[in-house]
Amino acid sequence: MSLSMRELFLRHVALPANPGNALEITKAKGIYLYTAKGKEYIDLVSGVSVSNLGHGHPKVIGAVQEQAEKYMHLMVYGKYIETPQVELARLMAEHLPDQLQQVFFVNSGSEAVEGALKLAKRFTGRTGLVAFKNAYHGSTQGALSVLGSEEMKYAYRPLLPDIRHLRFGRLEDLQQITEKTAGVIVEPVQAEAGIIIPKKEYMQALRQRCSATGVLLIFDEVQMGFGRTGRLFAFEHFGVVPDILCLAKAMGAGMPIGAFVSSKEIMQTLTHHPVLGHITTFGGHPVSAAAAIAGLKILLEENLPGQARQKGKLFVELLSGHPLVKEIRQMGLMLGVELQSDEQVARLVDIFLEAGIVVDRFLFNDKSFRIAPPLTITEEEIHKVSEKIITCLNQLKDEIH
Repeated sequence: MSLSMRELFLRHVALPANPGNALEITKAKGIYLYTAKGKEYIDLVSGVSVSNLGHGHPKVIGAVQEQAEKYMHLMVYGKYIETPQVELARLMAEHLPDQLQQVFFVNSGSEAVEGALKLAKRFTGRTGLVAFKNAYHGSTQGALSVLGSEEMKYAYRPLLPDIRHLRFGRLEDLQQITEKTAGVIVEPVQAEAGIIIPKKEYMQALRQRCSATGVLLIFDEVQMGFGRTGRLFAFEHFGVVPDILCLAKAMGAGMPIGAFVSSKEIMQTLTHHPVLGHITTFGGHPVSAAAAIAGLKILLEENLPGQARQKGKLFVELLSGHPLVKEIRQMGLMLGVELQSDEQVARLVDIFLEAGIVVDRFLFNDKSFRIAPPLTITEEEIHKVSEKIITCLNQLKDEIH
């Protein structure tokens, strides 16, 4: 007797956690996922902010196919001039400040963070790093070291030394950034903490403190970048520019790619003493770069970041007021919907799945669930989805009472 796909999945695919009710997806289009049995699910997670253009965008698929026919991997990153990499870097630079004009391509958000941490140490000659509690930066050794949750990393110590974690949004903690600090890494919006949005004044004070002490300010926009917050990049909301910008997830429009971006002056330190200060084999893969070019052009041409601001507000308007909803934190199409307890959220996620809605819980906020649909979602679809969410909330309310 042959094994089912789920049985094969559990037998041969190494997993980071119990998969629970893992869906077997055979097709995806727009905001919808379809299982092997033909059931339709509404995707309100976007692969954790990867699929900003929805699933199966024809222009992205066309760009992937066209580049794959020309060439795929040629050589270790940086050895050959590959047109998709150059065009993507130029297009990104056109929409970034003068201080952020050189792009080092990698494969993922964790790799972007690793490169940024190394770059901060190399440029400043210092060893200290500052990060924030309840921040998520990835699970490789360096990224894990600056991650703001002891529970996720105690089993892997010792990690990188000389790291201090501050309380996010607390001005008085910024004095702990000193002339011994190489870099400060921060999410401009704390994603896995449940969409925690700092005050503009706080982010500006952070920038000023780093400038005063000669510290490189690193923005981790792996989840926020490429339109998710209602701007092309989240730092635009706060009137500050980081020294290093980390990007991934939505950057590839569904294909794997990441980058850390800085000035030529800072980046040049990776080229000598020693050479190959940072290196990657597949970073900026030409097919991924081609997809990223197509994706960025779509974002800009259709003003999807601007649309995200209005669409996010519409979700808030339609979902606020339900007795089980304690708070909604929203920036663009990143929403954290907080209920009264973590038990309510756990049950609601199951109710959602039964109703054909895919949502996600946060790593560091058990009382909230994530809404982060593709930026291409229409207002009509938002009304439809919100009605379904309210129906599920009412079912949970009836179960409680």
